[in-house]
Amino acid sequence: MQRTLKWAAAVWLLAAGAVWAQDAERGVIVTGEGSVTLAPDTATITLGVTERAPEASEAMTAVTGAVARIVAELDSLGIAARDRQTSRFYLRPVFGDQEPLRESGPAVVAYEAGNSVTVQVRDLTQVGAVLDGVLSVGANDFQGIAFELRDDTAALAEARKRAVADAMLRAETLADAANLNLGPVVRITESSRGPRPAQMEMAQMRSDMGAAIESGEVTVRSDVTMVFEILPTQ
Repeated sequence: MQRTLKWAAAVWLLAAGAVWAQDAERGVIVTGEGSVTLAPDTATITLGVTERAPEASEAMTAVTGAVARIVAELDSLGIAARDRQTSRFYLRPVFGDQEPLRESGPAVVAYEAGNSVTVQVRDLTQVGAVLDGVLSVGANDFQGIAFELRDDTAALAEARKRAVADAMLRAETLADAANLNLGPVVRITESSRGPRPAQMEMAQMRSDMGAAIESGEVTVRSDVTMVFEILPTQ
């Protein structure tokens, strides 16, 4: 009885595999790509303050004071509180490099404190002024600037439409070349990629931060995979 069940299971698996293979052969599977390229409308600047002092309290005080001046400068430039955020606060000892090792370990020669500030600039004409301002009041650790879209909903919807149109055109081309009758769509899967920010590092910035900064463009992409049924020939 057990052997009979095993044979029955094997036959069922073979039959299921044959059906799957038959279905796969009767479908046209294509991948379509769509993209929309737009000018960014927002800049996100990440900068920080790093200070070193003989005592931990001195390093922390220096960083706290610099961040307070940065926040005040952002206020004067009209950057709303919701568009700025402090993060990555740290305090760590600095050990001597040249001293011979002691039983208690290397000696602490100083303390280093740091804090990062992320600023969202909604008016791109202000980017130069913001950079000039924060650097003039104590920011000494510029970590980069990214140009982005505040809302990519419409761009993503358009990219999806273009991806579907591209997939349908490919399917029609393949079916025509193979002399097949293309049927309806039986399955669609999609993979979207939001706008990749245009990055700019400190090395790319000119000494005059107030000079014009090119924001470039951002691209929203969508990829779709579509499966079309093949209709029997008339």
